[in-house]
Amino acid sequence: MQPIVLELRESWLRVPLGDDAESDFHFRFLRHNCPCDRHPLTGERTLCSSDIADWIRPALAQMVDGDLEIIWPDGHMSTYPRAWLREHAYAVGAPEVPRIPADPARLEIQAAGRSLADQVAAALERVEREGAAIVRRDPGSSVAPEDATEAIIEAFAAAGLAIVPTHFGRLEDLRTDNTTNANTDQLGYTDAPVDLHTDQPFIAAPPRLQLLHSIRAADRGGESVLADARSIFRYLEASDRRVAEVLASVPVRFHRRQRAFESVVDSPLIADTSEREFMIRASYFTLAPHRVDFAAMAELYRAHDRFFRLARDPRNHYETLLRPGDWLLYNNHRMLHARTGFKGPRWVRGIYFERQDPAGAARAG
Repeated sequence: MQPIVLELRESWLRVPLGDDAESDFHFRFLRHNCPCDRHPLTGERTLCSSDIADWIRPALAQMVDGDLEIIWPDGHMSTYPRAWLREHAYAVGAPEVPRIPADPARLEIQAAGRSLADQVAAALERVEREGAAIVRRDPGSSVAPEDATEAIIEAFAAAGLAIVPTHFGRLEDLRTDNTTNANTDQLGYTDAPVDLHTDQPFIAAPPRLQLLHSIRAADRGGESVLADARSIFRYLEASDRRVAEVLASVPVRFHRRQRAFESVVDSPLIADTSEREFMIRASYFTLAPHRVDFAAMAELYRAHDRFFRLARDPRNHYETLLRPGDWLLYNNHRMLHARTGFKGPRWVRGIYFERQDPAGAARAG
């Protein structure tokens, strides 16, 4: 019988146990319980788990005649009989740990053949489902990108959304030669890379929606990057429960100080865990020193870093280049966003939106 190669997940694999039963096993658990690490006379264990690297990962895992065979990075081979696996399975029938989406094609909408109102409606529906939408400019359009921004804003207003001004102004001209916005002393107005974050985590009510309208692409670089924080958090809820609990319960401080603006907010990184109202606050450049007691500090760092190592893994990114006239709409409460460094002039306009309530006041939604 041909061996069946098994898929390796981040720190575990799913093993068929026969009779349509399956169980997940962590790599660390399996290496700790290798049958080879027993005294030949007494059968007692000879390996302590502290001797095993924290993130050990097999070189190969396969099923051979119903038994699990693993080859470890050092060449050691462990074989686990099916009967042993069934006896010691601790996750039989466990739900599949949700995947973290990363294919930009699932976000894309082509503007060609659609009215602006239809583009906005399609983008809002895509954001509700996926967290973000990329609208690709109609190649046949004769409107210069810089002349299209206000028409896009009007289409959002017709769909029941209103601009949310910030300490930068009504909209942001994200360009190195900016002369139109206040408080431009921050990374977005340089050509430096900006890593994954959410906008305005340091104010009481960060705007939910942000539109980035590409006016001019850089000569080199300047790609937009997104990561779905809600999917990453759901992944951790299913695979590292304590990390998820710390992220959703331990407050951290965000502090923004600029020439003409200052604001401070204390909040857990995951401020709301519900499906519809999920909210993350994240900004490595405005994160203040942590304010927890000595015994809690290591745990907070472990949770924070576990989350962001997943978020910063390119395998968990949507990455795309916005060409002139393209626009990106995303849920700032759900999606982390970033951009790569670039060379040459680049111009992107940023606008925040909120839903309007029946009385006409902007609200989150």
